[in-house]
Amino acid sequence: MEKTKGSIESEISKAITQWEKEFLGRGSVSVKTDILRDLIIIDLQGILTPAEYSVCETREGMVSIKKTRSELVESGIDTLKEIILTITGEEVKSFHTDISTRTGERVMIFKLFNDYEKKFNL
Repeated sequence: MEKTKGSIESEISKAITQWEKEFLGRGSVSVKTDILRDLIIIDLQGILTPAEYSVCETREGMVSIKKTRSELVESGIDTLKEIILTITGEEVKSFHTDISTRTGERVMIFKLFNDYEKKFNL
């Protein structure tokens, strides 16, 4: 049976949560994935620890947490690209991520070589 867009999005969310737990030591509170054209957009909620929120109260602390969290995710980029390839069969062209130290949200965007969403609009 052909997988639906929703089931693929759900599978990506589960795999990213699993990666977070194994690689970063803890997962987000919630993960939502959307496939849009050649983009896979992942919205992660509740990624900062209470201690990180405290550190983020100063400008220096905020910059430090953003930098550290970014470096941690970037160091696992090969595994993240492999997760996307395994689930979608699509190669990742580029990866972008940012974190809000105010809300504790992270956004991950995987840009693919092809318009993956077209596979579901047949």
